[in-house]
Amino acid sequence: MAKSKTSSAKIGFEKQIWDAAVKLWGHISAAEYRKVIVGLIFLRYISSVFEKRYAELVAEGDGFEDDPDAYEAENIFFVPENARWKLIASKAHTPEIGTVIDEAMRAIEADNKTLKNVLPKNYASPDLDKRVLGEVVDLFTNMDMESAENTKDLLGRTYEYCIAQFAAYEGKKGGEFYTPASIVKTIVAVLRPFSNCRVYDPCCGSGGMFVQSAKFIEVHGGRRGAVTVFGQESNPDTWKMAKMNLAIRGIDANLGEYQADTFFNDLYANLKADFIMANPPFNKDDWGQPQLKEDARWKYGVPPAGNANYAWIQHMISHLKPNGKIGLVLANGALSTQTGGEGEIRRKIIEADLVEGIIALPDKLFYSVTIPVTLWFITRNKQQKGKTLFIDARKMGAMVDRKHRDFSDEDIDKIADTFVAFQNGRLDDVKGFCAFASLDDIAAQDYVLTPGRYVGIEEQEDDDEPFEDKMKRLTGELSELFAKSHELEEKIRKNLGAIGYEI
Repeated sequence: MAKSKTSSAKIGFEKQIWDAAVKLWGHISAAEYRKVIVGLIFLRYISSVFEKRYAELVAEGDGFEDDPDAYEAENIFFVPENARWKLIASKAHTPEIGTVIDEAMRAIEADNKTLKNVLPKNYASPDLDKRVLGEVVDLFTNMDMESAENTKDLLGRTYEYCIAQFAAYEGKKGGEFYTPASIVKTIVAVLRPFSNCRVYDPCCGSGGMFVQSAKFIEVHGGRRGAVTVFGQESNPDTWKMAKMNLAIRGIDANLGEYQADTFFNDLYANLKADFIMANPPFNKDDWGQPQLKEDARWKYGVPPAGNANYAWIQHMISHLKPNGKIGLVLANGALSTQTGGEGEIRRKIIEADLVEGIIALPDKLFYSVTIPVTLWFITRNKQQKGKTLFIDARKMGAMVDRKHRDFSDEDIDKIADTFVAFQNGRLDDVKGFCAFASLDDIAAQDYVLTPGRYVGIEEQEDDDEPFEDKMKRLTGELSELFAKSHELEEKIRKNLGAIGYEI
């Protein structure tokens, strides 16, 4: 993995698009506004790739340039004439630009059945400033489209950047469709998906886990298309966003023919996956437990009706291959809770030797939640039998703005390398950062998985200042603070006295 001190925050064309798009924000809701931007990114991408293939077919001279099958064979969406970017660009500064784009979206859906009811069609809304919409269209028109691969990367990054910005703007609701890139990259770096593997996410949001898995495989010598993707999402708008995101990335994904609730309608009931990566809704209540008490997925115990955390864990375990691995995000409460039988479920999962690692994360990594969260890594057929790795990463990362922290590539590498060292039996405990524990050690802690219980407190360096000198210095500083406090107290008394209030 390339070393870099940069975070996942991006600048350049992505920010240019976002800054221009912000001008569109009028009375339209954030969710509708989000559809406008991600839809344009998608439309520009598929039109660019189509145009490149169209030119190739014209040059071949066999008359197949208007045959949809000639595009489908290359995994390229066929773009009908009234949806091609050339037409949209020519109408950018006309009052009907919104209607032109809506009609383009309808035409693409009509010719590409996998996109049926997926694309946004809200561009003719009177709440959208058509002048600014035209300026955004111009930005896409003026992009360098020489290379389809470069276009895929640039538009893919732009899509991800805008989704991240929407998540920040929409706060809690943003967390329903976006998991911060540094979290996803950490999960992928630890799991290390390989070529020709099956990756599954039962609550896939906008598809970030799949994008990073494909990138990881590509960087490590595999092909972008070497991962088989299975995803499910219950929110219809988020499901559509994922379909567009993965299409832009060239990832052939099975997200089902419609959005669906994973607990009540498991679209892949017979699926066994190599890797499962997920950021399920934290502490979800009212998830349908009364109707699902007899479900075969609850091998380790029926999860409580008021919290779905252990329902998600057991659902994922039920979909693992014999050597499969899970990486998921959960609220910290799942590490120690005893509510509704959760402690007993956790004990059984630990005793089944499935918990390979737990990582405590720092705060402010997520846009949507302030509660502490943890990464769980659950593995069948662990390399280190009877042992679990604990990492306390709460001091890692750097603030990229006042409210948001990010992991650098070095931070992610450090965590991933620690897992590799543990799996290969070469890990030395580092006080305050990492340690591994046996099943007996965990049992002695009442099956609580909080990393701090195992890694201990970081050793403090001795500053070599003699105790007497230190006490003299500290009491002197304290005396100065007391004096300043008395000074301030007198000023307050005088000011109050001047207006008739004596203390």
